[in-house]
Amino acid sequence: MGKYKLINNVLGWVVFLIASTVYLMTMEPTASFWDCGEFISSAYKLEVGHPPGAPFFMLTANLFTQFASDPSKVAVMVNTMSALFSGLTILFLFWSITHLARKIIVEDDKMMCLGQMITIMGCGLVGSLAYTFSDTFWFSAVEGEVYAYSSLFTALVFWLILKWEEAADRPHADRWIVLIAYLMGLSIGVHLLNLLCIPAIVLVYYYKKFPNPTMKGTLIALLVSFAIVGLMMYGVVQGLVEVCGYFELLFVNTFGMPYNSGVYAFVIILAASLIWAIWETMQDEIHPVRMKISFILSIVLLGIPFIGSGYVIAVILTAALTVYLFMSKKVNIKMLNTILVCLMVIVVGYSSYALTLIRATADTPMNQNAPQDIFTLRTYLAREQYGKTPLIYGQTYVSEVKRENQGGTCVPVSKEGEPTWSRVIKKDKNEKDHYYISRYDTEYEYVDELSMLFPRMYSSAHSSLYKQWVDIKGHDVPYDQCGEMVMVNVPNQWENIKFFFSYQLNFMYWRYFMWNFAGRQNDIQSSGEIEHGNWITGIPFIDNLLVGNQELLPQDLKNNKGHNVFYCLPLLLGLIGLFWQAYHSQRGIQQFWVVFFLFFMTGIAIVLYLNQTPAQPRERDYAYAGSFYAFAIWVGMGVAGIIRMLRDYCKMKEVPAAALASVLCLLVPIQMAGQTWDDHDRSGRFVARDFGQNYLMTLQEEGNPIIFTNGDNDTFPLWYNQETEGFRTDARTCNLSYLQTDWYIDQMKRPAYDSPSLPITWDRVEYVEGQNEYIPIRPEVKKNIDQMYAQADSALENGNPEAMNELKEQFGENPYELKNILKYWVRSDKEGLRVIPTDSIVMKIDKEAVRRSGMKIPEALGDSIPEYMTILLRDANGNPKRALYKSELMMLEMLANANWERPIYMAITVGSENHLGMDNHFTQEGLAYRFTPFDTDKLNSKIDSEKMYDNLMNKFKFGGIEKPGIYIDENVMRMCYTHRRIFTQLVGQLIKEGKKDKALAALDYAEKMIPSYNVPYDWANGAFQMAEAYYQLGQNEKANKIIDELANKSLEYMIWYLSLTDYQLSIASENFMYNAGLLDAEVRLMEKYKSEELAKHYSEQLDQLYNEYVARMKGK
Repeated sequence: MGKYKLINNVLGWVVFLIASTVYLMTMEPTASFWDCGEFISSAYKLEVGHPPGAPFFMLTANLFTQFASDPSKVAVMVNTMSALFSGLTILFLFWSITHLARKIIVEDDKMMCLGQMITIMGCGLVGSLAYTFSDTFWFSAVEGEVYAYSSLFTALVFWLILKWEEAADRPHADRWIVLIAYLMGLSIGVHLLNLLCIPAIVLVYYYKKFPNPTMKGTLIALLVSFAIVGLMMYGVVQGLVEVCGYFELLFVNTFGMPYNSGVYAFVIILAASLIWAIWETMQDEIHPVRMKISFILSIVLLGIPFIGSGYVIAVILTAALTVYLFMSKKVNIKMLNTILVCLMVIVVGYSSYALTLIRATADTPMNQNAPQDIFTLRTYLAREQYGKTPLIYGQTYVSEVKRENQGGTCVPVSKEGEPTWSRVIKKDKNEKDHYYISRYDTEYEYVDELSMLFPRMYSSAHSSLYKQWVDIKGHDVPYDQCGEMVMVNVPNQWENIKFFFSYQLNFMYWRYFMWNFAGRQNDIQSSGEIEHGNWITGIPFIDNLLVGNQELLPQDLKNNKGHNVFYCLPLLLGLIGLFWQAYHSQRGIQQFWVVFFLFFMTGIAIVLYLNQTPAQPRERDYAYAGSFYAFAIWVGMGVAGIIRMLRDYCKMKEVPAAALASVLCLLVPIQMAGQTWDDHDRSGRFVARDFGQNYLMTLQEEGNPIIFTNGDNDTFPLWYNQETEGFRTDARTCNLSYLQTDWYIDQMKRPAYDSPSLPITWDRVEYVEGQNEYIPIRPEVKKNIDQMYAQADSALENGNPEAMNELKEQFGENPYELKNILKYWVRSDKEGLRVIPTDSIVMKIDKEAVRRSGMKIPEALGDSIPEYMTILLRDANGNPKRALYKSELMMLEMLANANWERPIYMAITVGSENHLGMDNHFTQEGLAYRFTPFDTDKLNSKIDSEKMYDNLMNKFKFGGIEKPGIYIDENVMRMCYTHRRIFTQLVGQLIKEGKKDKALAALDYAEKMIPSYNVPYDWANGAFQMAEAYYQLGQNEKANKIIDELANKSLEYMIWYLSLTDYQLSIASENFMYNAGLLDAEVRLMEKYKSEELAKHYSEQLDQLYNEYVARMKGK
């Protein structure tokens, strides 16, 4: 056994070194896209990230950042942490597999022979290395995100319960349980995923404590485990904070003490209660009543009964616990002691959230949701900003809110939900601290007839997308709406279940699972298309059946580095291991259920809980890494299964069979590494950092500019550059999706680094939650105002100025001028005046300020600057807006007060729905539009070519994408597309201005820095416009090269679509016609610029393929 332990330990550390080396070699040397920039910044300066936060991740990552030689190396150190923690995950996976395999292969009290040792080590090596090179885990291992850390906690607690199982019969074995509890408490400060290991842990405990388990006992154990998960997520995590809130209200509102005094008191009382309860269970002479009271008190203070809103459930659960303890004839005191100690260490681990409170109170520059007190912390932990999703029973996408007739008006039926407690806005510094109810949650009641059990299609915003996944016929259901019968077509339960299986389970889980253990078509995000992001095997007849002939794929898909084929070998190994484990022995079937519920809870259970809608912004495979971890255990077990088959069917002896199978099976992870290396190697890539800097470098260097952003990838890279690397700290990044909230406006009103506060003059009481959330636009009011001013004008002409003076005092000189609308209407003390009385706001222009600002003045104006600009309140489709929301009001406030001297920009990646209808006032200077007072559409001044040329040619950096062979995943590719497009926009403007030399230089520079061998030519990235520009500049050879590649690409897609079956082609028909349209436009461009030979070549093929398509469609 000693020899086994030595080999087990040595090989475990060997796989750790292999995995860690691989991850360190391939990790990104700076921040990545999505949340990574935010996590790295929050760790570096201990700031507050998005809900529900990750304070323990921040603390650990901050420790690693202490080893950074300068701020540019901070991201490297956080990524290094992820790489090393991922290596440790592989270490614990190896030890878990060898433990499980040994328990099955080696009978108790028997010596281990050489063949058994080889088998066990083979299992461990194959399973752990297969997971090392799996797609999903490797992706998270090389970036500064929470998922690598979360995977380590999963691996560690699973390994620890196996250690407990081995030592369960020894004295003090429960210390392993206590350690697991402590780690779970810590893991809450990283990610809640670790709690999903609890069912597997409970099953290990049950099978060990009950030598003769039954199906009934197993089911009871599972139900208990699910209850523990629920009590942890909704009791401890949220309930503890709720109980703390009651103390805070008592001490602040009742006793008149300062903010957070109730929190301090609660912490002391909770600690005292737990210590008392534990002490009572450790006495030689037990006092039953005291012990039970102390236990109940501790449970209540921990918030465990406080599930859901209100305290009714808490009272019921507390009463039930009291009855059970006092009515039971015999109470297991040791069990109570273990429970109390576990709960205590969970709370100690969970206490990392104190960091969130402390840093939020310090008003760090990044302080998302500003959880400064226990009430805001509770909403932060509950992730309330992300809304609620129906799970067991609820609305469908066609559901209507119940309505009832009240005084002749049909009004929605709702009930008052939980109150939101907020700090009072003090009018006097000497005013006492106090909390008030700022609002109640409003819970609308839906029509019962339109609701259903297990609702999977619930979002009205995604109704058309549901129909793309399921052919919904539905059935007509009448319901009463204020006495009128209304008929609605409701999806039936079978269609609901079909959507669950086809989209949520198959597309959003099984597809990811198969990526890791069968193969992946490419790394292009899929919305269900036959050519993007599907799973494949590498076995032609299977792939051709599933996703068409892969040999005829267009070259850009065939050469995609995300194209990985494993020939289903890991999957087959896993299935062999699964069946070998399940059918080996009684112990084997017990192990199977343990691993299965780890697999289920970290995979399919998450699918059930998330209830995802179609059109997710990114692929979500990272959420299921724990499930793939569990399957990797079966992959390892597959080695033992193959050895069993070699011995049974080939009559081989144990040692040769074990050696042969282990060596052959090791080829599986080696083959996986060969396939996945190129699409996981991010070394030498600085794209997120550099492209974030490009946004900031677009901004004018003087004047403390402001840039409006909206999404993760045009915000977090900017924050990373400013917060971590100290780049352009004079500028201010303002995220519009946050600008609707009071806490974010608070932050924008404070200076940050070298940037002064944003020009917002509103008092907090005017934008606090619930106040001025939106202001209606009432253009019909304009008529009345015009009449009043007309009458006042008449009176003024008659020598009576009083009426006009009153109007000016009430509405200003011009009632439709922006500053006056904000001052006299939007911010009015009179509720009835809080409207916008026009759909066309004017803004007086300070001409000298415009001249000083540094913005481009359109040539068409000469030196003449208009007196006013007009802001038409229209949506992105040009339709009149019905209201302006708080974020839009804040944008107008900033425009009114900045007076053009403080430059304000809009990132070009922000959707037009957030442009305030001011697209016609934008001038592009790079990756951002500058707000100007000019109608740039009419004045033909949409691009400041001088500044944009300087930015793109002299300031922008390109993250290493010009290096041959560098990996560019789809997210990076999108940003590369954006950069190529802005080059073509610049070139088009330069050609219009007659600056052909500059235009050619810009085109050639774009070709050099964004080369086609890394970023293929595509219509979506402006390649067509590049070709046309080269033609216009007389560079026909360069133009022909680009247009030839574009036309060939369109042709390849058309040929591939026609290779599909009739059913597949019918699904892809829109894509075929799209590519046919592109090829037609490309042929016409060739003809326009006299490339007749090319045009003829593609025109003939276009006609031939189109005719074939028409014939097949007619034959259907």
